This record gives sequence, structure tokens and C-alpha cells, in this order.
Amino acid sequence: MEKAYIARQEILDRNDKVVAYELLFRDHSHGIKDFPTNLKATSQVVMNTLTNLKIEDLIPKNTKAYINADETVLTSGIIDILDKNIFVLEILETADLNEKVIKKIVQYHKSGFEMAIDDFDCSAEMIKKFTPILKYISLIKVDVISASPENLKNIIPKLKKLGKKVLAEKVETEEEYDLYMKLGFDLFQGYYLSKPEVIEVNIHKEATHIVILKLISLLKEDAETSRVEKFVRSRPDLSFKLIKYLNNQNQFESEIDSITQVLTLMGRERLMRWLLMYMYAEVATSPISEGVLLVAQKRAEQMEEAAPHHMRDKAYLAGMFSMMDILFQTDIKELMSHVKMDKDIVNLVTTKTGRFAGSLEVIEKKEKEYLKKIVCEHFNELKIEDILYALEFAGVKLDI
Repeated sequence: MEKAYIARQEILDRNDKVVAYELLFRDHSHGIKDFPTNLKATSQVVMNTLTNLKIEDLIPKNTKAYINADETVLTSGIIDILDKNIFVLEILETADLNEKVIKKIVQYHKSGFEMAIDDFDCSAEMIKKFTPILKYISLIKVDVISASPENLKNIIPKLKKLGKKVLAEKVETEEEYDLYMKLGFDLFQGYYLSKPEVIEVNIHKEATHIVILKLISLLKEDAETSRVEKFVRSRPDLSFKLIKYLNNQNQFESEIDSITQVLTLMGRERLMRWLLMYMYAEVATSPISEGVLLVAQKRAEQMEEAAPHHMRDKAYLAGMFSMMDILFQTDIKELMSHVKMDKDIVNLVTTKTGRFAGSLEVIEKKEKEYLKKIVCEHFNELKIEDILYALEFAGVKLDI
């Protein structure tokens, strides 16, 4: 079984009680070999936390999880799939606080996310940098190694007067801990208190195409929105792709802040069609998935057009499903066994019988005529092995 890794470090209050954990990127059991971009590191932390672990096993009840967020993370859409009651956004000291980023910070603050500033050194430069967003911040994580003793004494009381909690991070000795207690710090983190604990994660994700087929099945069952939302939320990779898709659509001006909003904006039929496109374009195992997608789309559109009005959506879905076996290079009956689907669709894709069989037969003849024309026009450009592969796949015996 494939392994992944994540680390967590305790954050304690003044009574030595663990109130939160910072979640940290790791790429092997002993630490970090190659640190990727902040977005990739945070994405991996989030995906492992939500997909491969029970959240309560990693983050005990009544504690919080701090995750790093720079400008790319804040504007990526990945935060939209997180639970605001568990996750705290730790804005990195290096973050570029441009207009777009500040707008996102305001949005996440309004939606209920708690936010912190990381590695704050109490310098005039850093105070100036973070002043525009200070009212949206509830906690300041102070880098006690980088901050001068004089700045600590002057700035900590001022931050507390503003109603901000202050956390002393990188506490490495008992003497330091005692000093920061006297200075009035609320929370503490560092090697003196606890080292990051590396957790090994077993990756046992269900195949993505099966997950998508199950979601399509839910939509076809006309399941309650709460059931659909729960299913989508349980797959952060899918949630993230959906949010990114919506963010790239100019017709949707509102900021996305929940999976419910995604489902409302897209509607069920549009969501179902997007899922099919996603499956063909990004989840397919076939080396010719792009060509399969083009043929499947055209086939689905023609079947939709030929069907009675009340059957059009079903006909479109049947057309798209009719090429699943080629797409995933698997037995279509085995694939369909994972989902509950309309019998007209099942009959067509498994045995080419039923309500849509005649329509599919007509369309397949047109497809073959078109492909025959294309192959003849480009025959000299084709490789012998490609032709042999196609003939063998079709069960045609050679007699040269």
C-alpha cells in the first residue's frame, strides 16, 4: 500500500493544555527531502488530512488545525473545501498582500475562518506590512528567535490591547518558556514543549472514476442536496477541481465559499456533464482518451438530439457512458456494478440493447464511415504497429 506522511506539532495554552496542532508537510518518514511550492505542500497536507485520515484521529475534539497559507494558497480555492470550525489559516510572513489576496482574506474572515500571522518578528517593517489586514487577524505567531527582546517587551502588550492573542513559537528552553509566560503570551509552540510528530498515512483512496460514477448515480437518483454535498465534501480533490472550474467561469461573479453554493450555481445536469468531461479528460487511463472524449461527446449530442424531449438528458448520459470501457480499459459490466444507474443506460452500455440501441447503431455507422475516410486519407502516416494493434483489438486475423 502506498504511503504518505504528515507532521503535526502541539500548540499549548498557559495551563499546558494542547489546544491546537500545526500541520506540516513531510515527504518521507524522517522529514523533508524536497520542499515543493507552498501551494503544493499545503495541498498535500489538506488532501491527506481530509481524504486518507479520519480528521478526529489527527485533530482531537475541541482542538484546531493550523495550516500554512501564502498568496497562492489563499487565491487557489483549496481553502473553500475546509471546515472553518477546525482549520486556522496561518498567513506566512512572506505572503504577497496584494489587492487580490487581501480581498480573499476579507472573504474568508467574513465566512468565519480564524486567521493568524506566522513568524511575526515584531519589527517596524512587518508591522507596516500586516497593518492593512490586522483587523481580520485573531492571533499573531511571534518568532521569538528573530524578534529582539526590546521589540517583544514593547509590541506584545500593544497587540494584546488590540484584542489579539499572541503565540510564542520556536520556544527551545525552559528559561525561554518562563520568560514568555511573564511577557503575557497566550500560546506556546516549540521543541522545548514538543517536536513535530510524523504520522504515516496509508493511501487507500477509491479509484477516482468509481467515485465520480457513484456521484453521477446519486445525481440520477435525485438524492437530497445534503447527501450530494456530503459526498462531494468527502472528496477534497474533486471539490477543489469543481471550485477551480467555477472560479474560471466569467458568468459566476460571486465568491465561492461552500460546496452548497457550487451545487446551486452549477445545477445537477450541468454538474453531471462536468463530471463526465472531467472523467474523460483527467481520470482516463486510455492513451487515446482525448480522441475518445471527442467521439463520446459527439455521440452523446447526437443521441440527445434524436431522443424525445423528456428522454434527452438520459440519452446524452447513455452516449457518454457507451465509451467507458475504452476509456478505462476495463470490463464495462464490472464498472457499472459500482453504481446504480437507469436500466436504459445500463442495457445500452453493457449489451447494446434497449431503448437507445437503434440510435446508437445509426451513429456508430456514421462514426465508422468518418473514421474510414480519415484513416484512408492519412494511411501513409500511420505506423504499422498501430494498425496491427487496432486489428488485433477487433479480433481480425491476418493472412499475409
